[in-house]
Amino acid sequence: MLLSAIWGSSFALIKVAVDAGVPSVQVALARCLFGASALWAICVVQRAAIPRDARTWGHAAVVAVLLNSVPFTLLAFGESRVDSVLAGVLNATTPLTTLAFALLVVPGERVRTTRLAGLLLGFAGVLVLLGVWRGLDGDVLVGGLACLAATTCYGAGFAYTRRFLSGGSHRASALSAVQITCATVQLAVAAPVLSGPPSWPGLPAVLALLVLGAVGTGYAYVLNLDLIRAAGPTVAATVTYVTPLWSTALGAFLLAEPVGWHTLAGGAVVVGGILLTRRPAPVRASLTGIPEARQAVPRAGAAE
Repeated sequence: MLLSAIWGSSFALIKVAVDAGVPSVQVALARCLFGASALWAICVVQRAAIPRDARTWGHAAVVAVLLNSVPFTLLAFGESRVDSVLAGVLNATTPLTTLAFALLVVPGERVRTTRLAGLLLGFAGVLVLLGVWRGLDGDVLVGGLACLAATTCYGAGFAYTRRFLSGGSHRASALSAVQITCATVQLAVAAPVLSGPPSWPGLPAVLALLVLGAVGTGYAYVLNLDLIRAAGPTVAATVTYVTPLWSTALGAFLLAEPVGWHTLAGGAVVVGGILLTRRPAPVRASLTGIPEARQAVPRAGAAE
């Protein structure tokens, strides 16, 4: 519940920053800067060994583009056009995009009828979320597509991480610190070009960015790892279902954003698609009479 609350609050914090006039790329930069600072502090406390090989840093740089630099910027841009409620519920499609990329790039992942049906159901849920039957004005269309592009990046990033970065003996805090540091450097180079020098946006926006980075992009990474180790990936994956509830509640009650029936219905359809993709494969008997092992289903939390 704590992890889902942290990640669910990220959308309201981003909204506070963009409404104060902070450019999208600078929201992403501040988020990564504060997140990297928190992760390096955790590494010092844990005395975690930092990877020194070029291969790990190279893969971390790619993951930083896919999971941090680009999607954080896209999400902030999307929230400059749509409410945090809609952005938070659209983010729930991340497990669906992760599965789509896993089927393409991860060896051993199999295409099953239930998985394809779940992906199609999730896509239908997105259409309900956007309320396509009412027509889409420019802001909703552009903002919604930006949020969906961010989740697509997350899907590619999780699949890439699973194949190239998640192995090895390094602690997750150390790998996360390297990854977020790479993202900070990338955004520090891009931000002056895309948005010019930063300006003081006001204390509420600064505090929102501080919490968003240090807690939502720093501490939450370690908390997620602890949850996986203590309760297993199945329990940890339930954060995917609870996060949109927090983002919707905080957007509605703290930011006074409207919540239409199609937002709730579309979110329920998306979650139904996720559940369908995660149905275990049927156990098939081998020639020896011993049931074959079931294929593991890829699971991914939200990377707010």
